Amino acid sequence: MHLRSTLLAAAAIAAMATTAQAKTICTVIADAKTGNTIIKQGDCEGRATPASTFKLALSVIGYDSGFLKDEHSPTLNFRKGDPDWGGENWKKPTDAVRWLKYSVVWFSQRITHALGEKTLHDYATKLNYGNADFSGDKGKNNGLDRAWIASSLKISPLEQAAFLSKLVNRQLPVSEHAMEMTMKVAEKTELPDGWSVQGKTGMAYPRLPDYTFDEEHPWGWFVGWATKGDRTVVFARLIQDDKKTEGTAGVRARDALFTELPSLLENTGK
Repeated sequence: MHLRSTLLAAAAIAAMATTAQAKTICTVIADAKTGNTIIKQGDCEGRATPASTFKLALSVIGYDSGFLKDEHSPTLNFRKGDPDWGGENWKKPTDAVRWLKYSVVWFSQRITHALGEKTLHDYATKLNYGNADFSGDKGKNNGLDRAWIASSLKISPLEQAAFLSKLVNRQLPVSEHAMEMTMKVAEKTELPDGWSVQGKTGMAYPRLPDYTFDEEHPWGWFVGWATKGDRTVVFARLIQDDKKTEGTAGVRARDALFTELPSLLENTGK
């Protein structure tokens, strides 16, 4: 516990150090039971790429469709030509738990290619997941590889929160197994004040007209849910850097929210 407190303090210092380099686009927190919005700050209606936060929805889809079975089945192997920019953790045999923990892009691509664009679109439509557009970059025919990475698929923070609320309340139009397993494999962090947080980070660089990446202004997401006692909230935070910064924007969004979440909720008086 003392170690976790130390880490959170360090995260707070790091967050303050990078304040000048990042803009919080939106922070939204809602009570999962009532659906009431507790906090809504910034532009929470505008849509952006979901980046790796899409893995939570893809997990639901993967389990409901039968591609994913449980925490460890299937376990898939890295293949030559797979995305490998995530380092050595992406080159190891990967199951659903490792997929979400290390945000392994090629594992996502195994699922999307197995299901196809129409099935993904149909699922996203019934899940009300953003614009449900899996066409990819115009004229590139790459939707199954990267629709969710600074490409055609877009979602707002409010839509993220609505999706997560239905997930934690077991109200999505999918099997109970799909929702239960997604909540089981999502990475969990215990905060010192008793909140247990599960969620997913995401980061993506905006695409320029020539399809290169704007590495100065990455988006960073952290979305998920937090539970303490009989209370559960869902949340979405979206930031965007205004200069190239060490580390990933998604991790910075996550660590800052870890630091702020207890006081944000306490100050609501709810």
